[in-house]
Amino acid sequence: MRYTHDRTITDASIDDVDGRTRKALGARGFGVLTEIDVKATLKAKIGAEVDDYRILGACSPAMAYKAIQVEPRVGAMLPCNVILRAVKGGVEISAIDPVASMQAIDNKDLQRIADEVRQMLVEAVEAA
Repeated sequence: MRYTHDRTITDASIDDVDGRTRKALGARGFGVLTEIDVKATLKAKIGAEVDDYRILGACSPAMAYKAIQVEPRVGAMLPCNVILRAVKGGVEISAIDPVASMQAIDNKDLQRIADEVRQMLVEAVEAA
């Protein structure tokens, strides 16, 4: 799996990083459509104890619209996942690389859109 960008924020709680990430995504036109608290889910479903881990399903409506117009089946690859996970000394943010995930579809117009989304996600991760 390739990620657009990884960044570790030191001396911050996952809740702080979550808020900062959502704000940074929002400033770049993304909304969070889905959210999975992996730690809570694994605890509830199988009794497993894991460190803090969240998956945010981020979507830019404008970019999703463009992508769907050029490739209607792209919805199977949406939204773009951003993970927040506890690591030693802080919280790591990782955003999926839409260019890598869209390579499965042979469509040059879609690849150009994925390039734009990649840059937006890099900017969001850096700004969080």
